[in-house]
Amino acid sequence: MTTLSTDDVGARTRRRPGAAYLAAPLLISVLAGLGLLATYHVFVRTISGQWLDTAAMLGTEVRYARLEELLSRTLNATTLTSLVLVCLIAAAVGVVRKRIDLAIAAAVLVLAANATTQLLKDWLPRPTLDGLTYPNSLPSGHTTAAASVAFALVIVLPAALRGPAALAGAGYTAAIAIGTVWARWHRPSDIIAALLVVLAWGALAVLGVRLLRWRRAAAPGRPTRLATLPLLATAAVGVPATVIGLLVGRTSETMTAASPEPSRLTFVTGAAGVAAVVAIAFLVWLWLATDDEAVGRGGAPDRR
Repeated sequence: MTTLSTDDVGARTRRRPGAAYLAAPLLISVLAGLGLLATYHVFVRTISGQWLDTAAMLGTEVRYARLEELLSRTLNATTLTSLVLVCLIAAAVGVVRKRIDLAIAAAVLVLAANATTQLLKDWLPRPTLDGLTYPNSLPSGHTTAAASVAFALVIVLPAALRGPAALAGAGYTAAIAIGTVWARWHRPSDIIAALLVVLAWGALAVLGVRLLRWRRAAAPGRPTRLATLPLLATAAVGVPATVIGLLVGRTSETMTAASPEPSRLTFVTGAAGVAAVVAIAFLVWLWLATDDEAVGRGGAPDRR
């Protein structure tokens, strides 16, 4: 009976990265960019989009002093200082794991995403179509900061910790995102645009890492079900709820008012949409970050 050696088994499990290995993050980045343009066009440059978006922001408010204080502290904690701190932590993790490429990718992701958000917020015009002279607030800086630091930690951590980190990061990002709408700091479209900015830069960062590791054999990675199932469930509930809410909102008689009126329905619809986009963004990011396991000798994944 012939026994296969460890090297023979390893040779069978190794694979050289193909074109799809580089095409996947590039395609995701392009799609995220197109999604950003579509979000801006629909919710900023159309009357119905502006109306629904602003009505969602005005649909509720914080009426409890303790909750308002907690929300304000949480939102105010997402500052430039926290971004720098997370970048330093990500760099330290990358150095300890001997993965300087991931540390650099995490830093580029955080800095580029937040810089892009600030530039877009200042540069994108907001025509007055809904009767209100609110300034442009797309994309959301708070959501960009929260999502980018969560993405950064996910990519630098070992494979075994990426799933739990993605779940924790998604929960934190969703809390910040919905909190800004609840506090009337941002519209739902601002949140969605911010997530797309982070995802676009995250995919480009992964593309850079894969280019650097192009000649190394790689093993296909898969996120654990423990991480993917809650995110899939959130998206499965949030997407249809958002679609139904938008359809009902567009047919509402209050759409004929001179300016958007506060609506709990539009707020819930916006919150469902935000939760769904957060879940989808972290699902995609977890998949991109996980499919980065180099193969060492004997065919075992090199999980440094």
